Amino acid sequence: MSGRGDYEQRDGDEEEEEEEGLDEHDYKHQKDALLFAIEVSDSMMKKPPPSDDKKADKDSALSAALKCAYQVMQQRIISSPKDMMGILLFGTEKTKFLDESNLGYPHCYVYTPLDVPDAVDVKKLRSLVEDDEDSEEVLKPSAEKVNLKDVLFCANQIFTTKAPNFGSRRLFIITDNDDPHSGNKKENESAAVRAKDLYDLSVIIDLYPITREDEKFDFTKFYDDIIYRNPAAEVTQPNRVNSSKSGDGLTLLHALVSNINGKQTPKRAYFSNCPFEIGPGFQISVKGYNIIQKQVPARTCYVWLDGEKAQIAVSETSRLASDSARTVETGDIKKAYKFGGEYVYFSPEEQKSLKDFGNPIIRVIGFKDRSLLKFWMSIDKSIFIYPSEEHYIGSTRVFTALWQKLLKSKKIGIAWHIARKNGNPKLVAIIPSSAQKNEGTPGEYLPAGMWLFPIPFADDVREPPETTCVRTTDELTDKMNLIVRQLQLPSATYNPAKYPNPALQWHYKILQALALDDEVPETPDDATVPKYKAIHKRCGGYIEEWSKVADEALGRHEEHKCIKREAEDDDDEPRPAKKSRITVSKNANGDSGSALNDAALKKRIKAGDLSKLKVAELKHILAGRGLDNKGLKADLVDRLEQWGEDNL
Repeated sequence: MSGRGDYEQRDGDEEEEEEEGLDEHDYKHQKDALLFAIEVSDSMMKKPPPSDDKKADKDSALSAALKCAYQVMQQRIISSPKDMMGILLFGTEKTKFLDESNLGYPHCYVYTPLDVPDAVDVKKLRSLVEDDEDSEEVLKPSAEKVNLKDVLFCANQIFTTKAPNFGSRRLFIITDNDDPHSGNKKENESAAVRAKDLYDLSVIIDLYPITREDEKFDFTKFYDDIIYRNPAAEVTQPNRVNSSKSGDGLTLLHALVSNINGKQTPKRAYFSNCPFEIGPGFQISVKGYNIIQKQVPARTCYVWLDGEKAQIAVSETSRLASDSARTVETGDIKKAYKFGGEYVYFSPEEQKSLKDFGNPIIRVIGFKDRSLLKFWMSIDKSIFIYPSEEHYIGSTRVFTALWQKLLKSKKIGIAWHIARKNGNPKLVAIIPSSAQKNEGTPGEYLPAGMWLFPIPFADDVREPPETTCVRTTDELTDKMNLIVRQLQLPSATYNPAKYPNPALQWHYKILQALALDDEVPETPDDATVPKYKAIHKRCGGYIEEWSKVADEALGRHEEHKCIKREAEDDDDEPRPAKKSRITVSKNANGDSGSALNDAALKKRIKAGDLSKLKVAELKHILAGRGLDNKGLKADLVDRLEQWGEDNL
């Protein structure tokens, strides 16, 4: 379980997946097929020299690679339950394919078939990496050298057999041998042909070379013809994994997990190829991305725990009539709205048309100064948009020109936005942003583009609650500055990935314990709990001193307010207390609405004059007759009319 699962960088929003407009292409990109190809050799099984440093590596490269696959499998079961994952060991003495035969793939052993991992696969892999239970002697290196042509061909057969229609298929090769064929040109060319076959099938091959001490993994010997590397990407996200020296604080296992997690495949866009209408008849196409989305426990089913073994409960839903308790079929249900004491029925087509506000679009309706956009106007997360050339050629040039103009003029656009079919319309501010970089890294972590910033409608704006603020003193400010300086982190940086959501992680641990028949842990691990002892040691005295000064300042403030209030009371004459009262309207005969008797109420209902009464009067009438007096005015009128029909 990793803290990376608390906030996931993603492009889709699970809350919108049930809406219409998702085709098969979109669905394919939601699933990922991941195959680990791990070499088994004497050098990979060699353990590092013993060291007294707690941060030094204790595991061999092979053990670290298997543990990495185990951790990634655990994460994928929770974060991406539809993803497939498999483990292919090459260089083993034994040979095994999907149907227990070698099929021309010598020294290739499919330890975990490519499939959605289940509890059996997790238990089997855990016994291998944690308990060293290799009863079948799978991790026994072969005396003969393995040909990478066979490994790549075996991976090809696995992908085409188990995941032929997946939009994302990746092969992770973990090895420490940069020249597996010892310079044999013919074998190198055969392997390069097999690698090209994989790339033609849209399979991405990633290499995680393992080096030790001052050794160098030479890509030019073999892997430059196998791995199609992007030089720009290598600068920002190198795949090279170095075995740690004694005391450098980076273990081989953590390096592998970090590098593989950094290669997360982006999922489908929040909306794809949405028309961006800058003016009448002038459109370009853009894609929208939900950069960060809070992850919550996904409860897709119920589990029955009262039996000998936990089972997924099968639920059935049926509707019963309240008067006869008979089963109501779907065709017998009609949807209606009560208006004026009668029901107005809607057909499914009419009900669907009520929610139709038009096709997805981003329509610019004007431009404003950026200074007019206030911080408090944020009502939802922003969507990052980027141009797409799929529908309109030249969208990138137009998008770039608009982005540059908005940045230069310090303007923002105001647009009418419908994200998806049957989606609700929103007013959004189009905010340009420049590329942002992390300190100490050469690449950018967020490209330049524009953001759709949802802004409130007029009805969404409310008056803030009244609050009383006490202005601090210079003495309190100086003492608080001293406390803050004592509590600063040593590295002066805060990495939220190191502090996972304890509630989410506790939920995952319970699921893992139930699925693997483990003991349920008693207490969760909460990394967000403050380190009270360290805080008290650093600045406990300063905090107590600040508290005393704050109490004295607050006492003087309250005393000053009391003196001021007494002075005002002495100067002014005593005023009678105000009494709250309800102003009621009178009808033509002079009868007040709140004092209506049953006869007058029946007369008003018959004449349809209840809507002329004020909300306070309607509430007073309902309360006098023992009815619920909460809700909007239309609800109060309907409730009173219904009571009149039943009782008058």
